[in-house]
Amino acid sequence: MGMIERMLGLLFGNGRNVVRDTVEVFRENAETGSQRAQEVQVQAMRQFGAEYSVARQGGFDRFMDGLNRLPRPLLALGTLGLFVSAMVEPLWFAERMQGIALVPEPLWWLLGVIVSFYFGARHQVKAQEFQRQIVGTMAHVPQVMDNIRALRHLRAESVGVADTGNNAQLTTAATLPDRNAALEVWKRAGQE
Repeated sequence: MGMIERMLGLLFGNGRNVVRDTVEVFRENAETGSQRAQEVQVQAMRQFGAEYSVARQGGFDRFMDGLNRLPRPLLALGTLGLFVSAMVEPLWFAERMQGIALVPEPLWWLLGVIVSFYFGARHQVKAQEFQRQIVGTMAHVPQVMDNIRALRHLRAESVGVADTGNNAQLTTAATLPDRNAALEVWKRAGQE
């Protein structure tokens, strides 16, 4: 019994656990690890709370914090607004999109750089293509102007805008009902 007692005393004696101490060299003690993780979490939350504490901020700091929070919601709501305007007033929306078609490519690049920079991304613009893109964009001006004129002509704000005039062929085509292939198949199936 004395030999076993000395052996256990060697391993677990003097208030130490040699096995545990040896294992902890290769594997973290789970209880100690969770205590450290809790301390880190508590410190992070304290720091976060102190950073956003309104009590120690002045009026200018609060204004700038509010201003810095605006771009993301404005971009998201503006994009949704474009979809709504396209559904509610398609001709108005089409006219605006024709105007956007005239924006030169390098200006789109610049906008992309600004937005990308704001959201943390990097973007490079190739200076050699700058002049070529401007010329290419300006070549579209006559076509865009024709499209705007055609869109304005389509406005249904006055009486008689759908008048076919003296065109007998167009009048006949407008008064004849359209052919409905699904309805014809259904009618034929009912007759059989």
